[in-house]
Amino acid sequence: MGAWISLFVAGLFEIVWAVSMKYSEGFTKLWPSVITVMAMWISFAFLSYSLKYIPIGTSYAIWVGIGAVGVAVLGVVWFNEPITLARIACISLIVLGVVGLKLVASSDVSV
Repeated sequence: MGAWISLFVAGLFEIVWAVSMKYSEGFTKLWPSVITVMAMWISFAFLSYSLKYIPIGTSYAIWVGIGAVGVAVLGVVWFNEPITLARIACISLIVLGVVGLKLVASSDVSV
């Protein structure tokens, strides 16, 4: 179970670095840039740990899925990006894919 928690935390930090990169304005603002680099490092560290126990294809897809869904939702909430039926449908498909990978991979992972 620790590997899955690690993978989830890695996905959360992916969201942090993507959003903080937006605030860094092309790495021209110091603190958002520092947060971006630190969150990247933390995200990669947690992802690296999960790769010891979860297949790479599954880990990477779930990590990216968590980040993509999180950033898309925050884009709507914080950055006033438009919310459309197509956007909701696409985000839902990503969530279904991530859940499906977790269900399929759960039987293959011993941790």
